[in-house]
Amino acid sequence: MIEYIFFDAALRDKFVAHAKQRGVPYTEQDDHMGMVVAIPEDIPEEISDEIEEYYETLEDEQEQLSKTEGDLKRLAGFGFKLPNGESRLLPVETEMANRLLANFTLEEIQSLFNAVADCTLNPNDEHLCHILATRSQKDQ
Repeated sequence: MIEYIFFDAALRDKFVAHAKQRGVPYTEQDDHMGMVVAIPEDIPEEISDEIEEYYETLEDEQEQLSKTEGDLKRLAGFGFKLPNGESRLLPVETEMANRLLANFTLEEIQSLFNAVADCTLNPNDEHLCHILATRSQKDQ
C-alpha cells in the first residue's frame, strides 16, 4: 500500500473523492501524526502517476493553509467513534497530544475518547460507588 498523510480533513476528503472518481480502492485511518489514506501499489502506472501529481497539488494547498493560519495549524487529532459508529476527529494541541502519547498507546487514547462519547450521548446518572458495587457483584 502507498500511504498519503494529511493534516487537514478537507484536503484528505478531496484526495479520497479523486481516488473514488478513478475507481481506486483506498483505506483511511487516523494516525497520531495526521490522517492517512492508503491505496494499493498494483494500480495502473498512469493512474498512480495522476494520483501522485494530485497529492502534490494538495501538499501545496496544505503549505498555503499552514502559512495563512500560522499557529492554528499546530494541532494533532485523535479519532474516535460515536456510539452509532460514526467517526469523529478531536483536534488537540500538539503539546497535549505528545504528553498523552508518551503515557498511553493510541488505542488506549481512542478507547478513552470512545467511552467519553458514549457516556456523553448515553448518560448514566448513577454514582460511581453504585457502579463499582454492581460490577463487584457481577464478578462474584
